[in-house]
Amino acid sequence: MSEKNVFILLTNTDSVLTKLIKLYTKKPYNHASIAFDYDLSEVYSFGRKTARNPFIGGFVKEDVTAGLFKQADCAIYSFTVTEVQFQRMNHYLQTFKTQRHVYRYNFIGLFGVIFNKPITRTKAFFCSQFVASILEECDILHFEKPLSLITPADLQEVCTFQLVYEGKLMDYHNQHKTKKFRIQLPFIPV
Repeated sequence: MSEKNVFILLTNTDSVLTKLIKLYTKKPYNHASIAFDYDLSEVYSFGRKTARNPFIGGFVKEDVTAGLFKQADCAIYSFTVTEVQFQRMNHYLQTFKTQRHVYRYNFIGLFGVIFNKPITRTKAFFCSQFVASILEECDILHFEKPLSLITPADLQEVCTFQLVYEGKLMDYHNQHKTKKFRIQLPFIPV
């Protein structure tokens, strides 16, 4: 049975909302996304739908080369799943893609995290709650606390995840592009 790599992307964009969350958490990363490829072109989360307004949020496919991500610090973790688990993840994700207009950002759930009281809302998630729900729904990982209390720091502490990169997100992309470019160059003997 073949295996696939999936990635957890934790970021600090230094936006006003992130700074407020960071005041409470005291953690370096306060946004979580899930990615299905090494070059991070298929990255999904719950976050802002418009760059200028953090209060309009929901399910998003993130472009981690633009907007707030341009200056972001990040940690990228990898984990291996079976082909069956990978297909389950894609199937689960398809529900979000096809019904993206009905999903909302779970702002109220953030207060639940602060007071350690789970607040679960129908069709509403915050970023790390969404990532945790994919992992649990697809039998990859089971959490000991409610998904509505899972934080990016909780994801960072999962022992089966392997850190593959930590630093500026743009540097990761630049290094990856350089590696791809080098691989594509034909060998010309001197």
